Amino acid sequence: MKIIPALLIVTCLTTLNTICFAQMNDSKSSSKLETAVFGGGCFWCLDAQFKLVNGVKSVLSGYAGGTTKSPTYEQVCSETTGHAEVIQVEFDPAVVSYEDLLRKFFRAHDPTTLNRQGQDVGTSYRSIILYKDENQKAIAEKVKAEAQKQWPDPIVTEIAPLTTFYKAEDYHQDYFAKNPEQGYCRVVVAPKVKKFEKLLQEQKQ
Repeated sequence: MKIIPALLIVTCLTTLNTICFAQMNDSKSSSKLETAVFGGGCFWCLDAQFKLVNGVKSVLSGYAGGTTKSPTYEQVCSETTGHAEVIQVEFDPAVVSYEDLLRKFFRAHDPTTLNRQGQDVGTSYRSIILYKDENQKAIAEKVKAEAQKQWPDPIVTEIAPLTTFYKAEDYHQDYFAKNPEQGYCRVVVAPKVKKFEKLLQEQKQ
């Protein structure tokens, strides 16, 4: 009769140790997440596209690359702040590397059109990669050179240091998922997302 309580205690302690160990692993895993910031046209498109990538944990739409502090959407659209519409991608490098994200980035939009994507024209729609350190800079330059082989026209993607990423207004976040029937989403975003999804499927094969 005395053995049973002892076994229960050992079992409970083992279970608690397992839970604690799992929590420690989760904590370590989350601490290893990295971020990438880039832009290529309207951030509604890139936001919806990169949320499809395995290993991407979150995507935020925002502004970067300019001089005005805490710019509003209206200010950025006025082309007076120097900012580009960008996304900040939080990803697990154990699942998808920064290099692979950039390879997908160069397929997610047209990097050869200066300050425009389709009918969206202006410096706020420019193709840009904003690096956080020298390692990201080197990778960005490498992938850009590789991507050039896939495009007949010169790639005009800007590679610049990231100073500050400003999160865009709440209504811009996850815009396509929330507004799939909105005109721009149906005509512009949806086809880009479908094409990007096809690319991801082909890369799995």
